[in-house]
Amino acid sequence: MRALMPWTGMKTFPKDIDRLFDRFFDPKWPAMPALGEWEPTLDVSETKDAVMVKAELPGVDQKDIAVSLVEGTLTIKGEKHAEKEEKDERYHRIERSYGAFYRTVPLPATVDTEKVTATFKDGVVTITLPKAAVAKGTTIPVKAA
Repeated sequence: MRALMPWTGMKTFPKDIDRLFDRFFDPKWPAMPALGEWEPTLDVSETKDAVMVKAELPGVDQKDIAVSLVEGTLTIKGEKHAEKEEKDERYHRIERSYGAFYRTVPLPATVDTEKVTATFKDGVVTITLPKAAVAKGTTIPVKAA
């Protein structure tokens, strides 16, 4: 059936050439964000009883992390301090990010704000947000009449 169809490549040909030249002039190394402009990667998961948020914060001290919860939005913010530089040291590449970070996460369920906990271990902050009773729902048994 393909043999009977006319060639329709001319419609996309200019776009394909543009993409080719865009890739040709791309730098060899990916662009790095400016210092202080980084955000931690995170996972958000949900069970029937809680919402869990895990954020990777390598190189950040526990005292430099602040977690807050306002109107169903979790905010993780803090700062990663740069190491002291040596006078006789010459860098060839700097890829690690330093500076302030700020990350907000809208929560998928209503949580009990009184029971929220946050722990920090091995560069990962784990925030456990137990669901409020209304978010868990209720199972209603059906009885025979």
